[in-house]
Amino acid sequence: MGKIFELGRNTKSIHGWIIIDKPKGYSSTNIVNRIKKILQVKKAGHAGTLDPNATGILAIAIGEATKTIQYLMEAPKEYNFSMILGTGTDTDDSTGCIIKSSEKRPSNIALKKKLKNFEGLISQVPPNFSAVRVKGQRAYKLSRGGNLDLKLKARNLWVEKLTFIDRISDDEVELNLVCGKGGYVRSIARDLGKSLGCYAHVENLRRIRSGPFNLDDAMEPSFIECENAEKILSFLKPIFPNLKDTSMLSCNKKEAELLKNGISIKIENLKINGSGQIVFVKCQETPVAICVYHDGVIKPKRVFLLD
Repeated sequence: MGKIFELGRNTKSIHGWIIIDKPKGYSSTNIVNRIKKILQVKKAGHAGTLDPNATGILAIAIGEATKTIQYLMEAPKEYNFSMILGTGTDTDDSTGCIIKSSEKRPSNIALKKKLKNFEGLISQVPPNFSAVRVKGQRAYKLSRGGNLDLKLKARNLWVEKLTFIDRISDDEVELNLVCGKGGYVRSIARDLGKSLGCYAHVENLRRIRSGPFNLDDAMEPSFIECENAEKILSFLKPIFPNLKDTSMLSCNKKEAELLKNGISIKIENLKINGSGQIVFVKCQETPVAICVYHDGVIKPKRVFLLD
């Protein structure tokens, strides 16, 4: 686990993950910048954007933990969201202007039947109001200029499940989504509404899981509001997140020095299926390197600069 130093002395040596239950009205970047300021750290980043209007799990890596962000980005994420039937908006959520409407309201049976079409590997076009780059510019910036015909390219998305939770009213339903990297819940709602012939947009969106982290791991946003650094640090989690598609390995001090100097080492009896597997390596609980396994040998990919 990353070391926690006494505030005011060496706070730049903080390394690990802070999980925040993001409130509405804040961008993900704004939360990261506030954490950096409160903890007086130079390096921090998040593992998956949440829209300002969304709430829930925002996983923030501090210091050397930023080297593991890409692996958490690949992990599944889970959302609960409510969807308004009968209207489509230019942002695909409730912050936008209504651009399409319908009097049609599908039954629960019809809705549940359509959900199956959105599971597995699907093709998804990101919302116009998104951070996708179009000729070097963010799509949301171009959309704010009135350009709603961006013709964004479709992307593949793995959807583990999309399930019905509740019918809140004739106009509103609550759903649960578990998906892979790069999923836009707003696009799911937009496309589902279109397939039902009634249009739809997201009303409320809450991320309840990001890889191994869930709401039980999350810090209340009030600790950010009051800039309570000591309380924030009490939620600091280890550099290595417990990810399904990675292996954890302990090495001795001699092996650790080799890895830190970019030298591959041979590992006996390491149970890994196939080459190319990512291996997190530690020495006496201190992270050493992120390695790649090939035929009984692990090669360092990123090494950790820890005290």
